[in-house]
Amino acid sequence: MIKIIGIDPGLASTGVGIVRGLKHNVQSYSYTSVHTSKKRALPHRLNHIFLTIQDILNSEKPDCMIVEDVFSLSRYPISGITLGKVSGVLLLAGYQANMPVMEIPVREAKKVLTGNGNASKVQLEMAVRRILNRKEPIRPDHASDALGLSLIGFYRYGAQLENR
Repeated sequence: MIKIIGIDPGLASTGVGIVRGLKHNVQSYSYTSVHTSKKRALPHRLNHIFLTIQDILNSEKPDCMIVEDVFSLSRYPISGITLGKVSGVLLLAGYQANMPVMEIPVREAKKVLTGNGNASKVQLEMAVRRILNRKEPIRPDHASDALGLSLIGFYRYGAQLENR
């Protein structure tokens, strides 16, 4: 059985999704979010994300980690810089856990899962639910996005990981 973890970085809420299965058949999945308070200083928030992800990686021992690549909107450049800091601690946690870590741009993830690189959050969540054969919504959105990333990793890299 292979296990892929997908992570959607965010300072307030980092989504985590895990998919387990064999030969392109998803057998189980789980998801959660890591939340930080805007009342805390940035270094504290980054440390909380890092330590929580490190704990998840140590307990779950996934075969591979897929992280949404950093993007920035021109009208919110500071948000892009902050997102880069969050992504940095996630990549470090994956590296320290000694696993392959890949980054996937959000538009690519949307295109793979929905057929449309400009899909909305709602369309993406519905596509993830359809793939997982789940009726109930996946909340919060970051967790749904993370599950989508783990599914891409599972279908894209799963066979290679099974044959190691």
